Amino acid sequence: MEFPVYIALGPWRIHPHVLFESLSYFIGFRVYLLTRRPSEMTRLMSLQILAGTILGAALGAKLLFWLEDPAVTWGQLWQLHFLWGGKTIVGGLLGGLIGVELTKKWVGWTRSTGDDFAYPLILGLCIGRIGCFLTGLDDHTYGTPTTWFTGIDFGDGIRRHPTQLYEIAFLLALAVLLIPLYRRSRAPLGGSAGSFYLSGRMFQWFMFGYLAFRFAVDFIKPTPHPYFGLNNVQLACLAGLAYYAWLLWFRGRVRRSAAAAEARSYK
Repeated sequence: MEFPVYIALGPWRIHPHVLFESLSYFIGFRVYLLTRRPSEMTRLMSLQILAGTILGAALGAKLLFWLEDPAVTWGQLWQLHFLWGGKTIVGGLLGGLIGVELTKKWVGWTRSTGDDFAYPLILGLCIGRIGCFLTGLDDHTYGTPTTWFTGIDFGDGIRRHPTQLYEIAFLLALAVLLIPLYRRSRAPLGGSAGSFYLSGRMFQWFMFGYLAFRFAVDFIKPTPHPYFGLNNVQLACLAGLAYYAWLLWFRGRVRRSAAAAEARSYK
């Protein structure tokens, strides 16, 4: 296989990264629109939260990329092509999280909105990683050299970990593991308390699982690791893991107790 693997569509040869990244956004968003739960949120409020999410994701993806190698970033601080190029998925996810939470506080929405995003994000990430894999060395998402049977030569004679494919496999497994939480997120607690849902847990476990995977897999990526043997993505993953651990075990227990008490009051 010769990389990049251009996709032929009629008379056009489309770069795989451009094609699959575009498809990931389009298909992921369409799946979100088709599968999201009914909500009392107004259209204006929905648009405001969406705008906050997009802005936060864009800023987070860029900021974390600039921290990959601080010396290089500082040296090219006035090079617009460097500052404009490059982004990170982890930065986008965490930035989007901050953006949506700040916007929800601003518009006064208190209910969880994350569960509806879990499967669309998984699908979008898988599609996007196909493009990363087909792009080869130019995408800089491959792994370190390896003698494993999974190693792939991206065109320079060196077999490397196809970390893009590892991520796709992990996300598919995670999607299966999240099925029980998906069903619970769609089901009312029972009785007349039909409006109370076990919201947020699915998205929290998705984020915890994905951040844990990224923390581990970045040890076999040839990116700079200037932060005590860790790279920029791994530091962000640790911060995100600490936050979601708090949500899942401490705050989650409080919420479950409160929801159970409120549900009993409707019986």
